[in-house]
Amino acid sequence: MSGLYSKLGVDIDPELVVLALTHRSFAHEAGGIPTNERLEFLGDTVLGLVVTEALYRRFPDLPEGDLARMRAATVSQRALAIVAREIGLGSYILLGRGEAASGGADKDSILSDTVEALLGAAYLCHGLEVSRTLVHSLVDPLIEAAAELGAGLDWKTSLQELSAEQLGVQPVYRVEGIGPDHAREFTALVLLGDEIYGTGVGTAKKHAEQAAAQAAYKELKRRIAGEPFVPDEPLTAKSAGSKSGTATTGTATTGTATTGK
Repeated sequence: MSGLYSKLGVDIDPELVVLALTHRSFAHEAGGIPTNERLEFLGDTVLGLVVTEALYRRFPDLPEGDLARMRAATVSQRALAIVAREIGLGSYILLGRGEAASGGADKDSILSDTVEALLGAAYLCHGLEVSRTLVHSLVDPLIEAAAELGAGLDWKTSLQELSAEQLGVQPVYRVEGIGPDHAREFTALVLLGDEIYGTGVGTAKKHAEQAAAQAAYKELKRRIAGEPFVPDEPLTAKSAGSKSGTATTGTATTGTATTGK
């Protein structure tokens, strides 16, 4: 555990650190002990506040919409998972046997949630100022990178703006989730008018929707440009500011999508 403290640069109460590292799969197998989810909830708020303030101060000329997209990219599952891998966080996370066997220690969703839980623990121990320093040490490079991502900062917003401008319609999303709570996977499809433009898969509903929006945005752009349809390899939406998800473009590839609420 000393190695983790060294990488974080902050001393946190050991009991809170253990709690921050306790995934619900481990807690379930251990007889229902507390999980890191409450700390994750707190840390998510701390992270959002610090990043929002940083963006507000660093980019005084940007409108609210651009700042919101940059924040979404900076605090995304993909971004936080990168941070987690850089500090080797996966080796410290407490996972149930099944989750560990399925590669849970390297899943974006688990890594990012644990980063947020550690931020929550740091806040409880030291308050906002120390937590702010920790957040900056972890995500400052992501804030700078977010300024260059363009449409990929928020595919849903970019698709909504483009479809309204070009087609006069708003995207409609249909999502279905399958699997147990600790390993749930969502499939989303997005319709523009009556036609499916893209599908996406993710570890949460909003992540699948972002992946589907990415696919639909690229498909609509292709049609606007009059380019021939060429099926893509599955596109990862993680690099675009969404959380874990994959996207597939074009109506020819939407047959595997399932619909639902």
